[in-house]
Amino acid sequence: MTGLPVLGDDAHDFPALESARAHPNGLLAIGGDLSPARLVAAYSRGIFPWFSEGEPILWWSPDPRLVLHPERFRPSRSLRKRVRAAGWRISCDHAFLAVIDACARTPRTGQSGTWIVPEMVAAYTRLHRLGVAHSLEVWEGQRLVGGLYGLAIGRVFFGESMFARVADASKAALWALCVRLRRWDWPLIDCQQQTAHLRSLGAEPMTRKEFALRLVELTSGELAPERWKQADLDPVIADELLTGRPDHHGG
Repeated sequence: MTGLPVLGDDAHDFPALESARAHPNGLLAIGGDLSPARLVAAYSRGIFPWFSEGEPILWWSPDPRLVLHPERFRPSRSLRKRVRAAGWRISCDHAFLAVIDACARTPRTGQSGTWIVPEMVAAYTRLHRLGVAHSLEVWEGQRLVGGLYGLAIGRVFFGESMFARVADASKAALWALCVRLRRWDWPLIDCQQQTAHLRSLGAEPMTRKEFALRLVELTSGELAPERWKQADLDPVIADELLTGRPDHHGG
């Protein structure tokens, strides 16, 4: 951590992205807080917090960045069959706390712990109450079997984490998110760091410079929390997941 810029009280005062370290990739600054104003300012510039229990807050902006264009999401044939056969119900913002808790508790390959520490849970719960953070939930009857959560700023969804208690449930949540964002004409999902799993679903790398420029264009609008208030995905979205036939009309 030696030599890292230390954030002060100004929620908008971040170092230039170009000053981020190459090793570890994207480490930019230390300190500050997880206030709603700082988090929104950070994400809008391509910066996110990521740290473990007992560590100070660390801020990152990796290069390249992994992004997913909703129209390029690639549901496999097996995923299509699974969604059709499972009879899952997909909702939005019904169980944010349950989703973030499940994401924190889900074991990750190559990781002994979680970055979704109590401070992060509290911070993103505050953002959820403000209409900035949102969740998608996958239900099998009354049981929560999968989901994801992230931030919606302007016309970008900043994905944070997802989980599955049964095979393909998290993929179904991501597919439903892509359908919804495509209908709203939101062109970008931030996936943060590269994983083979997300690459297989259509995510691709984008240089940090290009990503930052896209954010200037796409995060300047209102947060529009009212878009996320509907209880369940509308029938057209549900139909696409069941049939695989995309609807090309805006919503």
